[in-house]
Amino acid sequence: MIQFGTGGWRALIGEEFTRDNVRLIAQALANILNQEGKQQSGFVIGYDRRFLSDKAARWLAEVLAANGINVSFIDKFVPTPVVMFKAKQMDCAYSACITASHNPADYNGIKVFIQGGRDADEEITQRIESQIALLTFGDVYSVDFDHAVNDGLIKIINPMNEFVDSIINFIDIEAIKAANLRVLIDPMFGVAKNALQTVLINGRCDVDVIHDGKNPDFGGLMPSPNATTLYRLKHLVAAEGYDIGIGTDGDADRLGIIDEQGHFIHPNEVLLLLYYYLLEYKGWRGSVVRNIATTHLLDKIAAEYGEKSFEVPVGFKHISAQMEAADALLGGESSGGLTIRGHIKGKDGVFASSLLIEMLSVTSKTLSQLLGEIYDRYGYAYTAEGDCSFKPEQKQRLYDKLYVQRQLPDFGVAIERVSYDDGAKVYFSNGGWVIARFSGTEPLLRIFSEMADKPSAQNMVKIMKHFLAL
Repeated sequence: MIQFGTGGWRALIGEEFTRDNVRLIAQALANILNQEGKQQSGFVIGYDRRFLSDKAARWLAEVLAANGINVSFIDKFVPTPVVMFKAKQMDCAYSACITASHNPADYNGIKVFIQGGRDADEEITQRIESQIALLTFGDVYSVDFDHAVNDGLIKIINPMNEFVDSIINFIDIEAIKAANLRVLIDPMFGVAKNALQTVLINGRCDVDVIHDGKNPDFGGLMPSPNATTLYRLKHLVAAEGYDIGIGTDGDADRLGIIDEQGHFIHPNEVLLLLYYYLLEYKGWRGSVVRNIATTHLLDKIAAEYGEKSFEVPVGFKHISAQMEAADALLGGESSGGLTIRGHIKGKDGVFASSLLIEMLSVTSKTLSQLLGEIYDRYGYAYTAEGDCSFKPEQKQRLYDKLYVQRQLPDFGVAIERVSYDDGAKVYFSNGGWVIARFSGTEPLLRIFSEMADKPSAQNMVKIMKHFLAL
């Protein structure tokens, strides 16, 4: 069964991620486009560096082209944000990128985008699933890729320069040129290097790169930029005197940051830094959108500037939708994805990294100094995380306990309220919180807690794990 999660469809290569299933998804998309009369609106296809991504992109294109869909094919690996950028620029009704983002190397998948280059919402993904349920493999129409290119059914494009130029035009490139920053990039064997390095070199930064080759196994690590996987980046930044270390996930839509002292900057702190910078130093105005597992300190910053903070379910499609509805300035999530008003309507690690470089250049302050400025002004909060794997037969027990019976442990702290909008989130009277929710991209139960100090946050995660017997 093909099912879409919060970040598109992701599946194990060779088991569910197969040529036949990719072609079924393509046929379902083609049927939807033809039913809506949007086959001429254009369909951008891109892919990352994962095993089979390039071939799967062709399988997708072959089916769409055979069904009369105008396909624009990016014939080299690119960051997912490049696909979204081009889809927005061309005003495509639908587009897609072959990627499993930060999942392990034995996964691949498809991210589907809708009008404006935004992540497809549940209504669309459920419609795709419904269409797939009506199909058999014999219902799939296909055409040879090279023949389709020769016949003009598939157009080869390369929007990388346009994407890079859009970022350079957005940021204060002259301030960056004057700062002479030293930057170390870790694309984690993914696709960020070319785009990010080009932006920074245009800003006259001194740029070095590690882990930039093609490695289908991602060096044996998850291509997810966190405090553990960026261990080499942390060491080199501190040891060799870089101003900042930038890590990006497999498809470059998320980032992880290392400060000048070699400390990992949590994605929550990246959001705090950028929102505060845009309001305080650039004088911009606008609300902020965060997901249900992201720091509430954003709410305090917004309130001081007379702005609102919106809480939405996990999945960047929810952030994008609320940003559009509220004309919000910034939207982001604790997993490292963010965007701001005026850029694409999806997360972009290349753009976010470039904006952080602008922040350091304009303020002439280090990351640790800016974070200290924020905590002195708004107070400190620590986020603890705990991912728990479980066996398939355990999922129903966990689901029943959390969402049906709605049982909770004794946290030893007064509870203000509990929300079941997305997972089980407990809001404490002291301003802290804890949440347990099933991942929409991996077989995991994710637990997050934010409290006034590290031991308290870690204790909340520990209590929840013990209660769920994980």
